[in-house]
Amino acid sequence: MRMLPLLFLVVSSVANAQSYPSKPVRLIVTYPPGGSSDLMSRVYGAKLAELWGQQVIIESKPGAAGSIGMDFAAKQPNDGYTFVVGNLGPVAVNPLLSNVPYNVQKDFVAVSQISAGPNVLVVRADSEFKNLNEIISYARQNPGKLNYGTSGPGSVSHLSSEMLKNGQKVNAVEVAYKGGVLAIQDLLGGQIHYIFSDSLPAMAHIRGGKLRALCVTGTQRYELLPEPPTCQAAAPGLVAVNWWGVLYPAGTSKAIVDKLHADTVKALADPDVKKRFADLGVEAVSSSPSEFTAFIRAEMDKYANLIKEANIKVNP
Repeated sequence: MRMLPLLFLVVSSVANAQSYPSKPVRLIVTYPPGGSSDLMSRVYGAKLAELWGQQVIIESKPGAAGSIGMDFAAKQPNDGYTFVVGNLGPVAVNPLLSNVPYNVQKDFVAVSQISAGPNVLVVRADSEFKNLNEIISYARQNPGKLNYGTSGPGSVSHLSSEMLKNGQKVNAVEVAYKGGVLAIQDLLGGQIHYIFSDSLPAMAHIRGGKLRALCVTGTQRYELLPEPPTCQAAAPGLVAVNWWGVLYPAGTSKAIVDKLHADTVKALADPDVKKRFADLGVEAVSSSPSEFTAFIRAEMDKYANLIKEANIKVNP
């Protein structure tokens, strides 16, 4: 007889998952509207809405390099009607750099990775710098004279810049922004000299002749931007790939997690979604909940080593 309550919970959970979602779902984005995370989430959310027959409401909660949105998502009900698209910074790196008010392992359930892509080092088209070697040489000879933008602590732009500074003994000054779009605007305006940017906010300006792409932070040339070499060709070890994935608040039932995972796999396999992600400068990828959990742990270990070696600290 003791098994009956447990059996009831299992049957109830499965029944809830079969009818899920029965009302609109909120998708939390941790960066400002118009950036990579926002636009990607809208493509992904629209496909889920099509599969579910329910509205997926995109809700932006930017600030603190994505940590505000992650904290907000962690505190939502675990009924499956709120989930978050998190990326490398707020999920794996911010907790290593500062006392964020959430614990990824305890406060979230990983569902699936959804995309990945390198950053691109860009300067203004009229910049004197034609390649990464020239930036390295100038910065060494003129310490503190170059300003570079980042999307805030823990972002790939920040980590790539720290890899460059640590590996090549480059002395340059960081200017942190709430998102890559804002940094690109200041780069175009001449307020900063370079940025390791997500490909999305930079791509239109590269194609329009306003920005020059010097190199990419992947392990090989980037199919979506094939001309620039890898940054590690000039700065060995400078490899940092951004990624995005979806997570639920902790305590969300396994049946609902499995439902979102299955529908995420379907959404990311859709040719139109793949193309639209590629237009945003990323590759659509998926993983199982256990694979994504292990991947997050491996990324935290990787960047914990970098933070220690480079003595990276967040300015108060």
